[in-house]
Amino acid sequence: MSFCIQCGEATTTLIPAGDSRHRAVCLTCGHIHYENPKVICGTLALWQGKVLLCRRAIEPRYGLWTLPAGFMELHETMEQGAARETWEEAEGRVNIDQFYCGYNIPRIGQIYMLFKGELENGVFGSGEESLECALFDEADIPWDQLAFPSIYRTLKHYFHDRKQYDFSQGNVPFHLETIDGKEPVSE
Repeated sequence: MSFCIQCGEATTTLIPAGDSRHRAVCLTCGHIHYENPKVICGTLALWQGKVLLCRRAIEPRYGLWTLPAGFMELHETMEQGAARETWEEAEGRVNIDQFYCGYNIPRIGQIYMLFKGELENGVFGSGEESLECALFDEADIPWDQLAFPSIYRTLKHYFHDRKQYDFSQGNVPFHLETIDGKEPVSE
């Protein structure tokens, strides 16, 4: 950040008193510009055991498949952000029932929060950010065309967990992982 968002003057990079990291600091008004991770919220939206996926109409990873997800907005909860993204990308309403997967992705300053939920009446379409959307059984997932490692991992968890746990009783584990960029999008 070259210019202060408070007063418009040039910033300089230094370690502020009481801090341990370099920050952009305005020497005119003293404002410290913190850069923090971005939160991505999304859903593992299900209908009759199938998973809703969206084929991306935007970069990064144009044309590849993903779960409906995107950046959390100010003044909304993670669940609201996940539901909003499901509507924006797949024109689907989802009844969220559980926080399912969380991913730390420190190399790009992002945190993924994915919720499991039921797609209302199995109704969906394609929003502006999607080329197409579809429901997939495990055998039909385009594993070699998934956009991100977090999506691959979430789908693998879901198909494993559904064989191991009774989803109707709500005793499904939460998955928390760190993705460091060395793992493949698919295996």
